[in-house]
Amino acid sequence: MASPTLPLSGRIAVITGASSGIGAATALRLSRDGAKVALLARRKERLDTLVSSITQGGGRALALGVDVQDAKSVAEAAKVIAGELGVVDLVLNGAGVMRPSRMDEHRTRDWEEMIDLNVKGAVRIVETFVDPLLAAAKAGGAADLINISSVAAQSVFPNFNVYSATKAAITHLSRHLRAELGPRFVRVMALEPGLVTTPLHDGNDDPGASAWLKSARETLTWLSPEEVAGIIAFATALPRHINFQQLTLMPTQQA
Repeated sequence: MASPTLPLSGRIAVITGASSGIGAATALRLSRDGAKVALLARRKERLDTLVSSITQGGGRALALGVDVQDAKSVAEAAKVIAGELGVVDLVLNGAGVMRPSRMDEHRTRDWEEMIDLNVKGAVRIVETFVDPLLAAAKAGGAADLINISSVAAQSVFPNFNVYSATKAAITHLSRHLRAELGPRFVRVMALEPGLVTTPLHDGNDDPGASAWLKSARETLTWLSPEEVAGIIAFATALPRHINFQQLTLMPTQQA
């Protein structure tokens, strides 16, 4: 059992996109800090490995193979989480995909996937878990919704047109959700990382974007997923009346 002295002892967290990158690092960090974690991603085998690491360290974790684009899959996962772990009071909305390309390449399937996963999937997670978040807050505890956006929500990067638009949508959605939920003590944060060493970049086959990222890897010190997870852990352990509503987290060298 988690020690009551741990900063997130008693918290129950849902993490989407938990099979790698920021999601996986945050699962490990929140568990280390005392939270029970439900891990959602399409790659169930990776989640099982992560759960094994968490349980060996004395934590409690649940692996659920879920595609956030599938409403039935998400609803069924929510029922399992409620039955196995209890009332969710922390949600990290982290599932996403990046497929940069020029618009005149007509890569329709790529931009449709980004909208379906990055926007529709994120909204589906919010809609699914908003009631338990409100219940947790009403009971007097902390309640957190963290939506992973990107510095791309605020900046212009050639060939990142639709990806940047999806992240701008997430940031603005978060502002509105904070106006709705903040008065009822549910904290909402749009977390906008800059360059982070995650598999998000692995699906990129755009020559221009690839060249820019390669140059950035060689010249800048990128953030690690663990460093981003540390920020999430810090923010969610604060007294519940303190809310980082929008946090852009950048490598110092990234202009």
